[in-house]
Amino acid sequence: MTTLHLGVDVGGTNLRFGVFADVECVASYRTEMNLRERCAQAGTAEAAQKLVLEALAGGYHRLREQCPEIASVGVAFPGFVTAEGVLRQSPNIPHLEEFALESALADTLQLPVLLENDANAAAFGEFWALRQQNHAAQSLIYVGLGTGVGGGWIQSGRPWRGEGGAAMEIGHLTVVPGGRRCGCGNQGCLEQYASAQGLISSYLEYTGMNADPKIIAQLAQDGVPGAQRAFQTLAEHLGQALAHVVKVLDCRQIRVGGGLSGAWNCFGAALETSLRDSMIPALRDTVEIAPGNAGDEAGMRGAALLAREVLFD
Repeated sequence: MTTLHLGVDVGGTNLRFGVFADVECVASYRTEMNLRERCAQAGTAEAAQKLVLEALAGGYHRLREQCPEIASVGVAFPGFVTAEGVLRQSPNIPHLEEFALESALADTLQLPVLLENDANAAAFGEFWALRQQNHAAQSLIYVGLGTGVGGGWIQSGRPWRGEGGAAMEIGHLTVVPGGRRCGCGNQGCLEQYASAQGLISSYLEYTGMNADPKIIAQLAQDGVPGAQRAFQTLAEHLGQALAHVVKVLDCRQIRVGGGLSGAWNCFGAALETSLRDSMIPALRDTVEIAPGNAGDEAGMRGAALLAREVLFD
């Protein structure tokens, strides 16, 4: 009997559940849920934590009907995650400070659970794909462009969390001093220019009109100047930020995922140019940057693989 592992990718507006046999997704389920709004409306930490546990358990039970052999659960969650499985804070989802989510969900499901930062989990999913092409690969930088901007780093084959779970918060690097106000409390963070909302804000600034990122992408492909300029702004700031990260980490592989990576043809070339132009000469032309290989499965796959390797190896 094949052992199965469930990977859960928690996003700002949806939850994705995937059951994996080794690296193959054999069953999946997606539900729309704006956790930011729901947890804010919950009003208290206890109510918000209960809401999250019920949402995660609901997806698990739905898939367990199809896949009763699920042996573990890996959860990719946006926020600062400690080695003990405590969610210290989720900047975009309120009332979840110091939430012992890993142990609480394990008690609820009566199964081993591993909690990981969502970008680290996606990074591990992308790293697995890289290792299939290059068995000697040891490191990878991942940036997820979605509701926010997340960053993950795989070093020596494992996600690097930092001492307190807050490593690789590249979305909160300052790229425009005194710029747009960020939810973290600072101004000019990368997240305000390279996320879905950042793209919307740039398009509004340049055209005076609101539009969905998918519409902005289509307009950019159609040659509309305001839409193209919004993607150019995204690419320039993201390239500059990633160049600084590479200067610190000396990592040669970067993968870009998240919902906005689907518009790679709108900003990929400009991003490569910005990254190269912002790099020091010693590192210029040594870094490969590309859209992710694992698509919408990266976070789920990475969470499931990490749960399997950490809990069972």
